[in-house]
Amino acid sequence: MNANLSSAHRILFLNTLAFTICFACWTLNGVLVTYLVDNNIFNWSVVETGWLLGIPILSGSIMRLPLGILTDKYGGKPVFSTLLLLCSIPLFLLYFADSYWIYLLLSVLFGMVGTAFAVGIAFTSAWYPKEWQGRALGIFGMGNAGAALTTFFAPTLLNYLSADDPENGWRMLPIIYGITLTIIGFIFLFFVENKKAAVQNKSVKQLLNPLSKIRVWRFGLYYFLVFGLFVAFSQWLLPYYVSVYQTSLVLAGLLTSAFSLPSGVIRAFGGYLSDKFGARKVMYWVLYSSLVLSGLLMLPKMEILTPGKGITAKKTGTVQSIEKDKIILDNGEFSISSKPEIPQQTSVLPKSFSWQEVLVKHNEKVQKKQLLAQGVTLIKFEAHIWVFSILVILIGIMWGIGKAAVYKHIPEYFPNEVGVVGGMVGLIGGLGGFIGPILFGYLLDFSGLWTSSWIFVFLVSAISLFWMNTIIKKMTHKEAPHIKDRIEHVNCNKD
Repeated sequence: MNANLSSAHRILFLNTLAFTICFACWTLNGVLVTYLVDNNIFNWSVVETGWLLGIPILSGSIMRLPLGILTDKYGGKPVFSTLLLLCSIPLFLLYFADSYWIYLLLSVLFGMVGTAFAVGIAFTSAWYPKEWQGRALGIFGMGNAGAALTTFFAPTLLNYLSADDPENGWRMLPIIYGITLTIIGFIFLFFVENKKAAVQNKSVKQLLNPLSKIRVWRFGLYYFLVFGLFVAFSQWLLPYYVSVYQTSLVLAGLLTSAFSLPSGVIRAFGGYLSDKFGARKVMYWVLYSSLVLSGLLMLPKMEILTPGKGITAKKTGTVQSIEKDKIILDNGEFSISSKPEIPQQTSVLPKSFSWQEVLVKHNEKVQKKQLLAQGVTLIKFEAHIWVFSILVILIGIMWGIGKAAVYKHIPEYFPNEVGVVGGMVGLIGGLGGFIGPILFGYLLDFSGLWTSSWIFVFLVSAISLFWMNTIIKKMTHKEAPHIKDRIEHVNCNKD
């Protein structure tokens, strides 16, 4: 047993390393395309740029299911090594890209590295016993941190490579990524032992049979939230910070990395929690946290101008004079509050400012209870950048834990079809990463609110939580009322 675990740990290390590199390559366009457009090396439109950012995510998501099937059928060694070596080719060819369509085609091809997740999940699962699945898959999922590696290092590399040749220095960056993929591919080819799930003799129709179960699509919805929207916000937060908080591009990049890096690294801890407390209980924590945190994040940075306390005449009379702090009538005087100085920035909590604006004129005759000065109240809410950032990091951490919990469910229900089911769940999650920024853009155009993206997160969290609660209630009533308090222990993770 110890020898088997030792071999499994070695495979897990190589799987995680390969997935980290693949994820870094998968998100390469986020940095490289932005650099090319900002420096006018290519004059691509906003729409063209958007497609270049999203197309690797799309191709890497769509192909997860077939790659997962191949991994179940042939094992992870041949599939992973072939994937790594083949995906290095379009990265090398990017050196020669001189038009939009060539760049787009090569982006489709190298985007296939995104399928490494489905391959690695199935290959890792094949090596570990049931009680180790959560921890092992959680550690493997830490490869998501590859996105942060690209965010941290690619801009510095681009500046270095372009120092002597501003027009063409960038071409060496995909070469570096391609060489790295090739090295990892050969390591897999020569130093990794293969292992298959027990499904070699099944037909494709039999392999796809689990996809008819509604449970697979429910897991897909969870993963759409915790992974798909994680990928989406890894891209969306940068313009969010720049536009809403007027930060520099460098600071926005650092704050975005602060969201993506912990979310990737914490995934291993999510696997441990899923093994210890059960994946269902962990998903409850994640969904409730996502609901609460997105509810706080969807409050926009805003100023609300509303009527306040005004001043009315007690008797009929004539206005004798109007001064800065009072109105004098022939039968009395009334104190008024002048408009205070409104600071550009306020404290973390909402703050109100009240004053009165005079409505009457000198020598004007006023009636009893006539409004002399209208009240005005300004409520200013800054949605302070550091509070916002802390909430964003927290929701990223919870999503990271949730990613491990979703994939802890899969080998429990589908021990011999982890590649197929994991591939489909990963596909749905990956599509969230592709669709998310596009949908957020439409929501922003429609509502004019940057926080509309968080409203969408709130709705997806609420739907997921409602669906999960409904299923658990049905299980409880179906099995027997007396198992209500024992359901987590008796049927751990079997919703």
